[in-house]
Amino acid sequence: MTAGLASMWSVARFLGSLLMSFVLILVIWWLFLLAFPDIGPIIGRTPGDVFAYLFTDPDAAQARSETFADLWITLTDTAIGFVTGMVAAVAVAAVFVVSRPAAQTFMPIAMLLRSVPLVAMTPLITLVVGRGVAVVAVMGGIVVFFPALVLIMTGLANAPRQLDDVISVYGGGRWTALRRAAIPSAVPSLFGAAKVSVPGAIIGATVAEWLGTNKGLGATLQQALPAAAYDQLWASVLVITVASIILYAVVGVLETVVLAQMGMQQE
Repeated sequence: MTAGLASMWSVARFLGSLLMSFVLILVIWWLFLLAFPDIGPIIGRTPGDVFAYLFTDPDAAQARSETFADLWITLTDTAIGFVTGMVAAVAVAAVFVVSRPAAQTFMPIAMLLRSVPLVAMTPLITLVVGRGVAVVAVMGGIVVFFPALVLIMTGLANAPRQLDDVISVYGGGRWTALRRAAIPSAVPSLFGAAKVSVPGAIIGATVAEWLGTNKGLGATLQQALPAAAYDQLWASVLVITVASIILYAVVGVLETVVLAQMGMQQE
């Protein structure tokens, strides 16, 4: 099997597993409503009900337009938080790998901050940075930053020591070794961090919208529950879930293609 066919087969298997996971989510959703009939039909909505709300009901066009408009806002907020968190994680991981004293000093502080619930920090964050793009970047970045930091640090620290020795012999310093050896060898870890962080970025964006910006699907969830707009509520949940799976799939496909080009394709 050629490298191209192997890469295509890996992508197909990856997408197939995600599709099966989505089907399993729908089945669990349906079984959950059957197991707890008290939740519906007033509150609970099946996947079929959500599909009808978005595509076949008389008011489906308006519902679909409003839901997808909110989704676009949430995806924009997700991108802001994801980029902010990943860039910060890469930068801090590089510093920590090059400077062990910095890692020993600040890593415990970072983990301590991670233990504080994001919801509890929201009022302080909003007070400091205000409402809008800044609060989205901070809250989304926080959710993305910590798991990405650990994975990226592990990847950077596991660079082949032989390459470091060669670079050292030719007069290269730690930053040169980081750029020439550690970062290329850490590409799988970078993609692993990205895959873990994409769902987290959506969660961070949703929380920021819920508590900070009052826009997007996060605000829709907040407003739909007290208003008893359960069709809108369940539709928003399903759309967020589908968006998470699609974004995860995009990162996974990019990972397969890039690692294949680099000769690092995983089995």
